Amino acid sequence: MYLGERQKVMEQGIILEARNITKVYPGGVVANHNVNLEIQKGEIHALVGENGAGKSTLMKMLFGMLKPTEGQIFVDGKEVHFTSSSDAIAAGLGMVHQHFMQVPSMTVADNLILGAETGAFFKVDRKKAVQITKELSEKYNLKVDAQKKVEDISLAMRQKLEILKALYRGANILILDEPTAVLTPQETEELFEQLKLLRENGHTIIFISHKLNEVKALCNRMTILRDGKTMGTYDVSELSEQEISRLMVGRDVSLDIEKDDAAFGKTVFSVKDLNYVDHFGKTRLDHVSFSIKQGQILGIAGIDGNGQSELVEAIVGTLKPQGGKVTMNGKDLTNLSVLKRQEAGISHVSEDRLKYGTAPKLSLEDNMISKVYYTKRLKTGGLIDSKKVTAFTKGILDEFLVKYDNTKQSVSELSGGNVQKLVVGREYDYDPELLIMNQPTRGIDVGAIEFIRKRIVEMRQKQKAILLVSADLSEVLSLSDTILVMHEGRIVGYIEDVKNTSENELGLYMLGVKEDARERIEGAYCE
Repeated sequence: MYLGERQKVMEQGIILEARNITKVYPGGVVANHNVNLEIQKGEIHALVGENGAGKSTLMKMLFGMLKPTEGQIFVDGKEVHFTSSSDAIAAGLGMVHQHFMQVPSMTVADNLILGAETGAFFKVDRKKAVQITKELSEKYNLKVDAQKKVEDISLAMRQKLEILKALYRGANILILDEPTAVLTPQETEELFEQLKLLRENGHTIIFISHKLNEVKALCNRMTILRDGKTMGTYDVSELSEQEISRLMVGRDVSLDIEKDDAAFGKTVFSVKDLNYVDHFGKTRLDHVSFSIKQGQILGIAGIDGNGQSELVEAIVGTLKPQGGKVTMNGKDLTNLSVLKRQEAGISHVSEDRLKYGTAPKLSLEDNMISKVYYTKRLKTGGLIDSKKVTAFTKGILDEFLVKYDNTKQSVSELSGGNVQKLVVGREYDYDPELLIMNQPTRGIDVGAIEFIRKRIVEMRQKQKAILLVSADLSEVLSLSDTILVMHEGRIVGYIEDVKNTSENELGLYMLGVKEDARERIEGAYCE
């Protein structure tokens, strides 16, 4: 930070403080222990740490969603005792969650005022709502279309809507949880300019992110959490990304995973002319065709909602497309069940580890054996052998460095990064011929990211075919041998020269600004 900037921030004083905050959950789990956080007025302050480090718990206490076991919270120098998020909002705090709190079937303006309606007797004055939305949009340079339905706008505009909702409710302190997770580089750059403008206008921002390059580019100061404790607060300019990672994880971390030159084998898997129109009449898959060979990592890039989820579902069998063909080692899988596709050699790491990848209330053992419980592998005399189940579960958990207390505990007790490593370990153990990794490192810490990326490259070295779907463009570029880019259900880019491709170029494809010729895109498919 420049000297003048630092002096200005110091003069403005502390607007939000957490002092010796401790949170102990029922059962004795300590999420935060004597955490201290000082946010200065008019700064963008980063909060970084591994999954399970206590970031979410701390933010929930600051926003009134949880009550601290011990400690104090101060806003503008006055101690506060929030009993709900409404109390926090009344005190000038606003929180933009990673998963947007919006009603897709309603307009942008209706979503903006939802819960704080204008008009007498709670009657919605839609004309006034549109006017308010337009005025706020202009004031803060957060351009949104007030009269469009949320389901018809981009993720970037939905992000702006969430920020405007908080500002409309009087927030002068904004908590942003992973705000760039679903944005292209161009959209991220635009968001950063808007956040800097908010800072210049006197707003204070807490920026939670795993992307350390973004922290370096945007933030004034940062507070680092590890294992529920404060590791310190620093000027962003004082530390390199490597030093930040070391403070977060306790060791050196490298996300630039080395891999040998590609040595593709035979074609293992292909899809041909997949088409799918959802129940709203929107085309989600439009003649999608490609193949994957042994030892190949094929990356799929695209803004969330452009057909990637439907593509993966069509491959694993949870969605039935209206047209097209799915083939594995020359065998037609198009009309086979999910189980038959697994038995044909497909493993799948889902984009939502808790909703689709695991049964959170069940034990680690139940989740780990879910793909093999019916086979002879864990049976003795035709019955499941509990000792074999425990040994099997422990073997995978230990190999994949999952932090756990015992194999009988529920998945819901693990941090996000540990749940992800559990799921990856289970799918990896299945020894598939095609491994589908859908958002494999979304919302997890740098230590877990490094570990999972290394395991993906190991699978490649074993000549497995890998389909990598990721919103993290640095991940797609560092791991993939070839890349396909999807926009509005179509493949619009086929990139073979990955080493000489930038995130900005991928962003142009993702936004629909750039598109390859059909002849080139057809080269992604071979029998």
